[in-house]
Amino acid sequence: MASIVAAWILSVFAKRGVLAVLRRMQGIGEGAAILTARIVRYAILLVGIGVAFAFLGASVQPLIAVALIVGAVVVLALRGISANFAAGLVLQTRHPIKVGDEIEVGGYVGAVRELNGRSVVIVTRDGRNVHIPNSQVLESPLVNHSELGLRRSDVEVRVQAGAEGAEPVRSLIAEAVASVEGVDKARAGTVLLQSSEPDRVVLLVRFWHHPLAAPAICSPVVQAIADALHGAGHPAVVTSALPAVALTPPPRM
Repeated sequence: MASIVAAWILSVFAKRGVLAVLRRMQGIGEGAAILTARIVRYAILLVGIGVAFAFLGASVQPLIAVALIVGAVVVLALRGISANFAAGLVLQTRHPIKVGDEIEVGGYVGAVRELNGRSVVIVTRDGRNVHIPNSQVLESPLVNHSELGLRRSDVEVRVQAGAEGAEPVRSLIAEAVASVEGVDKARAGTVLLQSSEPDRVVLLVRFWHHPLAAPAICSPVVQAIADALHGAGHPAVVTSALPAVALTPPPRM
């Protein structure tokens, strides 16, 4: 009898302790915290009852069998929920992502809106809410665009080069990019020569900006480069969508 009383008292304190810990963890829902605390309490009570039966000399094998059957049923019924809940605990303790980060996972790109016991909720760039199960977030490749505080974007420029070569054009492009608001001034961008032909050069322009500003910053950068080159008399094609194949003319038949 004493073991049952002790187990009951211990289960009460264990339930309170589990609730207190889970409630401090960001993203763990109240329902999930209460369910976990109850499971811990009932498990402790079951152990206490088993110890009491053992002291009385009764066989605890039927009790163990019933506990195993009930445990197996619970595990099978809550397999998906428990997997996501456990994955949510890992995400909360390791902190690979946080609310506000832009991430790429499962083929979706968006800003993290919520972390809960079941899923990670992101808002995509086109305004869709996507609920990605926590277990999938852990099992799939996860890209955090915001973790380093900066993100690099690329713009390609195809421009006619005069007798002076590509260097004056590169300087003109670098000045144009640096003048755009939102481009990080502390980390200098680069203008790389991709290819050189008798009448044109292909340049790759790389610059850094806020992690969430990629779609918005590329447009003014393209406009600034185009205005600078056209104003200096250099016909050019500027694009932020890099081509998938090399920019070479097709072979003549």
